[in-house]
Amino acid sequence: MNLTLETEQEVDGRWIAEVPQLPGVLAYGATRDEAMAKAEVLALRVLAEQLEHGEARPVGLSISVAAE
Repeated sequence: MNLTLETEQEVDGRWIAEVPQLPGVLAYGATRDEAMAKAEVLALRVLAEQLEHGEARPVGLSISVAAE
């Protein structure tokens, strides 16, 4: 499983990061790094919950960050 972390800066200066492959994995931060870190943590939590509840099967995964 490959997950992509996408970031964008909002007009108010905040950063938003999301993992499009995992609905609901979206996080804001004051900096790009903060938003990315929050989204990565949330993505890992979502994946762990899915595995724990039998909603997904174990697979190899990698997380890549798109270069700007």
